[in-house]
Amino acid sequence: MTIKLIAIGKTDNKHLLTLIEDYTKRLGHYVKFNLDIIPDIKNTKHLSETQQKQKEGALILGRLNTTDTLILLDENGKQFDSILFSSYLQKHMNSGIKQLVFAIGGPYGFSEEVYKKSNGKVSLSKMTFSHQMIRLFFIEQLYRGFTILKNEPYHHR
Repeated sequence: MTIKLIAIGKTDNKHLLTLIEDYTKRLGHYVKFNLDIIPDIKNTKHLSETQQKQKEGALILGRLNTTDTLILLDENGKQFDSILFSSYLQKHMNSGIKQLVFAIGGPYGFSEEVYKKSNGKVSLSKMTFSHQMIRLFFIEQLYRGFTILKNEPYHHR
């Protein structure tokens, strides 16, 4: 199985980039992982929130294969502790899917089309974080989840 994380807009903080690269490299020991960055949409000041979500949504949907399982990182999604999240990952791996795709929406979230296409929603917290930080937090949790599944000492129980 491959895991892909789709995100809108580049990470411009070099410290976050370094940490994202570090955890991406670590994660590669357990699973094939791809970080797919969709460039920011230009001229958004002339777009309504709905129009911006629709444009971003079309770009997200354009990055999917027909057989992908799409999970949205959404504030209204299901929350897990790290051990339950590792079980969630294992369940998807056991299901035989080729690619599990997680998506981080733009500043206003996801379009209705993306919600309709999704197979579920996960929330990392009730708190709001920057889209750049969420990438790091999520990739670290993927890494943590795989170390839990392998009974490795990274996660202290």
